[in-house]
Amino acid sequence: MAATYDKSDPRSRMASSTSTGTGTTTTQPSYGLYYQDPPVDSDANGKSWYTRGQNLIVNYIDAAPGGRFSRQGQVDEYMIVLADENTPWEATAKGETKSGPGHNVIIVPPGDSEIVLPQGGRVVRLFTTQSDDLCNKCTNNDTYAEHDPAIPAFQPWPEPPSGFKLRVYDMQKEREPGKVGPIWRCTTIMLNFPPPGGPRDITKMSPHSHDSFEQCSLVMGGEFLHHMRWPWGLDRNDWREDQHPVVGNPSATMIPARVIHTSVSMAPENNRLADIFSPPRLDFSLQDGWVKNGDEYPLPQAAEA
Repeated sequence: MAATYDKSDPRSRMASSTSTGTGTTTTQPSYGLYYQDPPVDSDANGKSWYTRGQNLIVNYIDAAPGGRFSRQGQVDEYMIVLADENTPWEATAKGETKSGPGHNVIIVPPGDSEIVLPQGGRVVRLFTTQSDDLCNKCTNNDTYAEHDPAIPAFQPWPEPPSGFKLRVYDMQKEREPGKVGPIWRCTTIMLNFPPPGGPRDITKMSPHSHDSFEQCSLVMGGEFLHHMRWPWGLDRNDWREDQHPVVGNPSATMIPARVIHTSVSMAPENNRLADIFSPPRLDFSLQDGWVKNGDEYPLPQAAEA
């Protein structure tokens, strides 16, 4: 379907803000309701939950003081998101150690790595489904036993010219006028994480769909109502009823490709929702100034041609 954006929405100016509307999907959404689901891992380091989509894995962690979370032989880059302030951390990878106070986005290189939370706190690690051991931890792994034909095979973006290394960014407290985000990307993942906000103006909704990629909506504050509609295809057997789930925080909702969707923030304040894509979105990447670290990561060659 053609995307519907209010003229005040920066996405309305994107040349690629319409889709071809070709076909529907039978894929259902997946939910990780970390505020009520039992943890997958629970030990002295804290509690962990795992939810996957076609290409993305969300690992939500409620870390205990001194909690350590490591990866050995990680196959590709991943992200760590510390959405809360006053959540000190120390990360190590490729012989380098960095630390921060919280309210940070960290890009972690392939190989061995570790993050330590001296005071504990909320942590989200974002991986691709190229790691089989993490896929097997996902409570919804069976949902993706068959690849969604609407989504191409996963292909990472080009490596950064300066090489793989720990990269740390401060999360913004205010959104820049005329831009979405802030947005960060690496070779495998794109994170669009606006600052907290109040209830949404329901006269300025943004129903849209993505022809060939899914969207993960990660809620870290407040409450959200997700509206989802499956377009009608030729085969009546493939039609699906609309869904309107209300999810609290923390939670992750995997929205399939081709499903028309939009969300409403419900709490009076401090609603926090991040949209996550794997691999990164080209249309967002082509917008001037939207991706905060875009100068560190080249675009695919096809986009530069």
